[in-house]
Amino acid sequence: MSQILVTGGAGFLGSHLCDRLVEQQQDVVCADNFFTGDKANIRHLIGNNNFELIRHDVTFPLYIEVDRIFNLACPASPVHYQHDPVQTTKTSVHGAINMLGLAKRVKARILQASTSEVYGDPAVHPQTEDYWGHVNPIGVRSCYDEGKRCAETLFFDYWRQHALEIKVVRIFNTYGPRMQPHDGRVVSNFIVQALRGEPITLYGDGTQTRSFCYVDDLIDGMLKMMDSSRDFVGPVNLGNPFEFSMLELATKVLAITQSKSKLVFMPLPQDDPRQRQPSIDLAKAQLNWTPKVMLDDGLRETVAYFRQRLA
Repeated sequence: MSQILVTGGAGFLGSHLCDRLVEQQQDVVCADNFFTGDKANIRHLIGNNNFELIRHDVTFPLYIEVDRIFNLACPASPVHYQHDPVQTTKTSVHGAINMLGLAKRVKARILQASTSEVYGDPAVHPQTEDYWGHVNPIGVRSCYDEGKRCAETLFFDYWRQHALEIKVVRIFNTYGPRMQPHDGRVVSNFIVQALRGEPITLYGDGTQTRSFCYVDDLIDGMLKMMDSSRDFVGPVNLGNPFEFSMLELATKVLAITQSKSKLVFMPLPQDDPRQRQPSIDLAKAQLNWTPKVMLDDGLRETVAYFRQRLA
């Protein structure tokens, strides 16, 4: 049994990761400042002998004895990370420095939850890990995009300079139960609007594409990466390679919810990527990982969650 720290452990992805680790009988410490995390996501784990919750902001050092660290702490939706962009950058950069310092002190293996946003509005399609990206360094999304890029820099410098055991995953659009209703992400937006009978808001002409990975598949990939050979540090893309336009997604949500909502079109936000699709050849080869949950099946589970939550 390992002592495992999950920063951002009360968030959407973090809480699912905590669930899986507790199921494996690992000793889990969940650290969260609850800026976007929700106690409801991990309430069922409180009282479990293998789970401990601490309120902590990763922009400050944390002194704890652990064997492994999953660094997930950072607001991940545009609504949240643009609310306080300076703090978002601090969370990515200072948070990485503090968690890497902790890992160095206790000789722990550490995984960084990076993002497909490091590719920006990509000029290469699909995106492979050797693509350096096309990112606006001074735009409204830069606090997140560049913060995560700097965090990757720090991880690889600690690996080269201190021989730290690092793992870096680049997470593409992920969805599922425990998403926040008002986080501004397209899946939760469409589902909440459809269930409430409100107009479905599409930006631009609706032809921009995304690839959607169900949360269970994503957690499988993160765990496989953490357990992989010491020599394989990444970065590695984790996402579903099947690509859908926003119009296709809206049509699926309307069919599953049986909603009468109408589609409305709004101007495209600044620096919003036109295409986003991962190449997962590296994950297949190194981790023997590929997503299993089809979009329709994952959407049904997510719609069921939001029906209960909104009720």
